[in-house]
Amino acid sequence: MLCLQEVTRGFHESEQAGGLAGHPGADQFAELEQLIPGATVMDCIGSDLPPAGAGLARRQFGNAIVSRLPVRQVLRHSLPWPADPAKPSMLRVALEAVIDTDVGPLRIISTHLEFYSEKQRLAQIARLRELHAEACDHGRRPAKAESQSSPFADTARPSSAIICGDFNSAFEASAYRAMLEPFADAPAFVDAWTCAHPNEPRAATVGLYDHDQWPDGPFACDFIFVTEDLKPRIVGCEADQQSRSSDHQPMWLELR
Repeated sequence: MLCLQEVTRGFHESEQAGGLAGHPGADQFAELEQLIPGATVMDCIGSDLPPAGAGLARRQFGNAIVSRLPVRQVLRHSLPWPADPAKPSMLRVALEAVIDTDVGPLRIISTHLEFYSEKQRLAQIARLRELHAEACDHGRRPAKAESQSSPFADTARPSSAIICGDFNSAFEASAYRAMLEPFADAPAFVDAWTCAHPNEPRAATVGLYDHDQWPDGPFACDFIFVTEDLKPRIVGCEADQQSRSSDHQPMWLELR
């Protein structure tokens, strides 16, 4: 399973023509399908912008999940975007897929929260938590499918979940702490990296190599949160400190 953020379509033009620095491909979702044959590539677009000029493509920016394991439901959630006129911002989303794994069915959520606005970031954390509580309630009290051929499908979803991505919140900052608060009627989240590395200094996920974007130095803002029932299944969780393929360090999690 791969969970990705900042996946784009149509941002391949020059910066003068509305493209992104780094010159991504014309359709990175299609590239993933070509690079990982047989996998299911799921997309969720947050920012969907008009072409920057005549004859150019729409520009889309969002998240992806790539799975070689069987995929059940796929849900696409728009996250809150309260007005904060002093801060540049964009619509943020969370892509959720229910996956059949060797440790049981899991809800996998790939997300990317607001960078500049703490007001928006905290609202987005609150919504992620609401979505988790709602999914657990569907698990306790599912509605049966109307019929096998109907889009009114069985609403049951597992309470066990992984939420990961770029939270744009430093380790132990307000958004990070809010994510770990207990629930009244759902399993709480724990930080998989801290579970795998108790009492160790936090591994950085940005600022190791790209000092222009991160002049204040390395720190962690990418996290993998798992529901507390999955904590005993954590075999390893790492942040690759050697990769230079992005300004963020990739993370991986193994459950057993």
